[in-house]
Amino acid sequence: MNTPEVDAGWMRVALSLARRGLGRVWPNPAVGCVLVKNGIVVGRGWTSDGGRPHAETNALAAAGPNARGATAYVTLEPCAHTGRTSPCAEALVEAGITRAVVAIEDPDPRVSGQGIEILRSAGVQVEVGCLAAPAMVLNRGFLSRTATGRPMVTLKLAASIDGRIATGSGESRWITGPAARAEVHLMRAQSDAVLVGAGTVRADDPKLDVRGLGIKGANPVRVVVTGSLAVARDSHLARTARETPLWLCHHSEVEVSRKEAWNAVGASLIEVPFQADGQLNLSAMMQQLGERGITRVLCEGGGRLAAALLESGLVDEVVTYTAGLTLGDEGTAAIGHMGIEALQLAPRFRLIDTVRVGPDVRNRWRKL
Repeated sequence: MNTPEVDAGWMRVALSLARRGLGRVWPNPAVGCVLVKNGIVVGRGWTSDGGRPHAETNALAAAGPNARGATAYVTLEPCAHTGRTSPCAEALVEAGITRAVVAIEDPDPRVSGQGIEILRSAGVQVEVGCLAAPAMVLNRGFLSRTATGRPMVTLKLAASIDGRIATGSGESRWITGPAARAEVHLMRAQSDAVLVGAGTVRADDPKLDVRGLGIKGANPVRVVVTGSLAVARDSHLARTARETPLWLCHHSEVEVSRKEAWNAVGASLIEVPFQADGQLNLSAMMQQLGERGITRVLCEGGGRLAAALLESGLVDEVVTYTAGLTLGDEGTAAIGHMGIEALQLAPRFRLIDTVRVGPDVRNRWRKL
């Protein structure tokens, strides 16, 4: 029987499949689809790397003729527009499904209820809203880009109990333990881009790749905010720019020779306008990342960039890893100067969960 509890159970399966596409399908949403007939899964699929084929297409291919008479559980409304493939809504109709359970409607104006209408017009019973809340969280990046033009931004901070990310001498490896670092690599794998400031590149020479998880092709785009392109061209990011995309966000007054040098190593340059205070306009930068298809950004430092993103209201989620040590006020603060003189002006976030990760504690906060 089709009960809310049964539907929720199958939708959880579809959501778990959808998560496999996070960080791998942009600018498309990460979607999962499960085809169920007589209580048995006859087909399942998720959005393939690069965004095609869609989840429904993969599930239908797995089911073959067994799709006829099945119920489709889909985490996002099936598409209604023709691109490189025919609309998924029409494919589901042609396959003979009799019922569709959809978590949320697709806000993309090319779809926006039209996929559901195609199904209903063909006599398919459609129910919308099953596990809508977790489905919206899962595709928050896609929804943000569709609604505002910019990607979702997660700020990751790994700090001591007293909020320091390095000692007074600059030593920072490693404040948190291996379990926390493994989680961060998974966060990178599920992000379209990882963002850092030029100071972090100069201080740490980071790789910003995904290691230790056994996942191939999971490296995000590396994005560096460097107004004057003052990053060493013998850094790891520069040396690997042709292997893993490296995008450098800079201002318009950069010397032509620097631009040419970075183009020569394979980096992509993004010119960002100034704002009134003479700093790079991070809101405009995020819009440009959105225009390039990025839906999920993980910011990993440093303190000045974190402060600037928070001041600009661009941080949607904060993930903090707290280690059991103290470094004192001579250490480097996790977040730079923000000039806040009243509590009411401080950005506020709602605690989502607290989890022990090895010897450390992870807190997840979402913007109010």
